[in-house]
Amino acid sequence: MTRPSRKGGDPVRVAHCWAHARRKLKEVFDRDGSEIAAEGLRRIAEFYKVEADIRGTAPGQRLSARQARTAPLVAAFGEWLQQQRLRISAKSRLGEKLAYIHRHWDGLQTFLQDGRVEIHSNSVENLIRPIALNRKNASFAGHDEGGRAWGRIASLIETERINGVEPFPYLKATLEAIAAGHPQRRIDDLLPWNFKPSR
Repeated sequence: MTRPSRKGGDPVRVAHCWAHARRKLKEVFDRDGSEIAAEGLRRIAEFYKVEADIRGTAPGQRLSARQARTAPLVAAFGEWLQQQRLRISAKSRLGEKLAYIHRHWDGLQTFLQDGRVEIHSNSVENLIRPIALNRKNASFAGHDEGGRAWGRIASLIETERINGVEPFPYLKATLEAIAAGHPQRRIDDLLPWNFKPSR
């Protein structure tokens, strides 16, 4: 999908997560007190300071700020990363973590090229965590069809939550509309993002 020859649209651009990269260094620092890991963490913290300053601004403004302020910091981090990789054994714990960051380097820079892209995937992970928990809970549904039904309901409820819709009023209104003969050709009207609660 990321190949230039992708059919059906432009190639998909991968955006890797700086929180994951940071976590790799934090694991080493917490375990070994590594000064190199501490320096990597300090450098990444500088990216996050810029992100804190521009949070909530329009994508164009974020992109401009990132190009002016963050891009030089990321470039310096890249040079620092390569220097450390030459010094550290690739088989050491720290060497493995630095190699991880190196392997994901292109995707770690995507946020510098598009103001809509977040520096990390934390907000998305927080949104999908309940879905993953529901999927795990469905394994106790009793039998296959019960698990499938559970999965459908859980997906619907999490879709409501992601769209800022309270599940109970939505499900009540939707089931009442279906029982009252809501036309099947207008099923899109009943989707969570089109729900308008009655006052």
